[in-house]
Amino acid sequence: MQVSIERTSIDDVIIVKPELYKDDRGFFMEAFRADQYRDLGLPSAFVQFNHSGSVKGTVRGLHFQWEPPMGKLMRVTRGAAFLVAVDIRKGSPTLGKHVAVTLNAEKPHFVWAPAGFARGFAVISDYAEIQYLTTGIYNPQAESGILWNDPALQIQWPVSDPILSGKDTKAQTLLQWLETQESDNFKY
Repeated sequence: MQVSIERTSIDDVIIVKPELYKDDRGFFMEAFRADQYRDLGLPSAFVQFNHSGSVKGTVRGLHFQWEPPMGKLMRVTRGAAFLVAVDIRKGSPTLGKHVAVTLNAEKPHFVWAPAGFARGFAVISDYAEIQYLTTGIYNPQAESGILWNDPALQIQWPVSDPILSGKDTKAQTLLQWLETQESDNFKY
């Protein structure tokens, strides 16, 4: 079985497309194979597997972590969701730009966004489940978020009045985040 990739408008954010075999019993795919990921220049050492379920209109994010730096490989396994990755790397030519992809359980693709990106999603079906592998163990002392509707990001979310966590309601803007970083000492 093969996996292919699709480049996006930001080189480091990649759509990963595992080959899917369907027959009258259902389907089969190799969702992850370390050797193929390495050959494609993708990470192959994931250390945490997360799974969330959310109702329609929920927005989770935009979350990121710096110690240890955390990349995420995300997919929708039930329902449909609008996945977003925002470049927050100081000095990056695509700082503040984003990639947004709508995925569903019938389209078993992944979105890879490395460390230095804030990630999030909006649920657009009645219910959705998102699973993701991470390259860093969760560290609540070194994680934060960017406000989901920060006007500077110009994300065209498919929801207007989302269901948010208290933490996501109080998230900072990208400019506020960048102003809190010490000159060039903060790098991914």
